[in-house]
Amino acid sequence: MTIPSNDERRPPVMPRRGRGGVPEKRAISHVKKVVVVSSGKGGVGKSTVSVNLALALLATSEKHNPNGKGRKARVGLLDLDIFGPSVPKLMGLEGIGEPELTQAGALLPLRNHGISCMSMGFLLPPSSSSGSNADTVVAWRGMMVMKAVQQLLFDVDWRRGSNSTTTTITSKIDASSTAKAKDQPPQGGAGDELDVLVIDMPPGTGDVALSLGQLVKVDGAVIVSTPQEVALIDARKGVSMFEKVQVPIVGMILNMYHFVQPEQPFKVYPLFGSSKAFDEYAESKGLEVLGRLPLEPWISQGGDRGLPVVLEEGAVAKGGTLDEYSGRGRRLAREEFLGISEKVWKSLV
Repeated sequence: MTIPSNDERRPPVMPRRGRGGVPEKRAISHVKKVVVVSSGKGGVGKSTVSVNLALALLATSEKHNPNGKGRKARVGLLDLDIFGPSVPKLMGLEGIGEPELTQAGALLPLRNHGISCMSMGFLLPPSSSSGSNADTVVAWRGMMVMKAVQQLLFDVDWRRGSNSTTTTITSKIDASSTAKAKDQPPQGGAGDELDVLVIDMPPGTGDVALSLGQLVKVDGAVIVSTPQEVALIDARKGVSMFEKVQVPIVGMILNMYHFVQPEQPFKVYPLFGSSKAFDEYAESKGLEVLGRLPLEPWISQGGDRGLPVVLEEGAVAKGGTLDEYSGRGRRLAREEFLGISEKVWKSLV
C-alpha cells in the first residue's frame, strides 16, 4: 500500500539543513496562510473542530479576508492524521475514489462544501472483504509515515483550475440525503492560490507534529482541549512543542465544555467539570480562549452525515420542545464556530 503514483511522478525535495542542523522552514506551494489545529491527545474533537473551523473561515471571509475584503476566501483542509484520517467522513467525501494527478504528478484535492480537501483517507485502497477503505489499516513504520507526510504537505496542487477538474460534491441538508459526485468547473481562474489552509494534526507531539513545525512556515496554531485536567496535561505539551519550534499560537479552544438540557429554561451543565484549570493555564501563558464549544448531539450527527454544524444555517424548529432545542443547539454551536473563525482571521492579518 503506497500513495498513488505514476511513471512521471517525482518525489518531494527535502528541505536542506541550515548551519545549525535544523531544517529550513518553507511555505506550502500555492498557499498564503497556514493554520494548524492540534491537541495533545485523541478524543477531544480536534478533527470536528478543524472541519468546522475551515467552513467558518469560508463563511466569514468576505468580512475578514486579509487578501481582499468583500470576496470569499479560498480555503483548504489538509488531514495530516495518517493512521486515523477523519476528514473524508466529516466532509461527506467517503468513497469518492483516489485523487487525480496533475501532469507533473501532484495530487489534486477533492472538494465539497466549497472547501478543497486532501487526506490519507482518499489514498487508501478498499479492503477485499467490505469493498470500502473504512477497514483498511495503515501499518507503517516511521520512514513510510514521514514519506506520506512529506507528500501530503508538499506534493498537493492546491490551485483551482489546474489541468484536471477537481471534484465537487453536492448534497442536501437532509437526514435521508446522500452525497453525489459530479464534475464542475472550480471557481476562480487557473493558478489561484488558497488564502488559508487548515491542517488537522494527528494527536500528540510525535514525528508528524514535530516535522510540520520544523519544515513548514505556519502562521498560527490552535490548541484544542476538553475541560478535564488529564486532557489539559497533554494540551500543555502541544503548546510547549509549538513554542520550541517557533510556531505562533493563536489561542485555545475548550471543546465539549457544557451540555444544555432540552427542557426550558435551557440550563447549562458542565458535564466534564469546571474549566478552572483550563482558564488558569491559558491566562498563565497569555493565550486567548477562542471559544467554548458545547457537547451537542447535533455536532456529532452532522459530522457522521458529512454535513458539519457550521452548514446548518437554516436549522428551523418544526414544533415541539425537542425540535426547538435541536434548532437552537445547532445555531448556538454554529455561532460559536463563526466567532472563533473571526478571531483566527484577525490573527492572520
